[in-house]
Amino acid sequence: MLYTVRCSPYQDDFNAVLGLITDADDVLMLQNGVLLGIHGNPYLAELIHTGAGIYALQEDLDARGLTERVSEHVKVVNYNGFVNLTVKHQQSLSW
Repeated sequence: MLYTVRCSPYQDDFNAVLGLITDADDVLMLQNGVLLGIHGNPYLAELIHTGAGIYALQEDLDARGLTERVSEHVKVVNYNGFVNLTVKHQQSLSW
């Protein structure tokens, strides 16, 4: 499943979605969700332990001035990468 995270992990109960994510899933951070991908974020450490693929949209990182602060565990993708993830997964859940 593809999980798209659009909200800051500090605004929502991100722990609720963490319990659903497995190593067969991918997580794509969009909009303010890219805050999750910042190096040192405690929620990111928990997400890494799920084994899921972790992605952030380049345009949203750039818009927030966070490109240089993104963790090395996060794969940065453009809109083509976003489309590829949606093709890869038949199901998605927006958070």
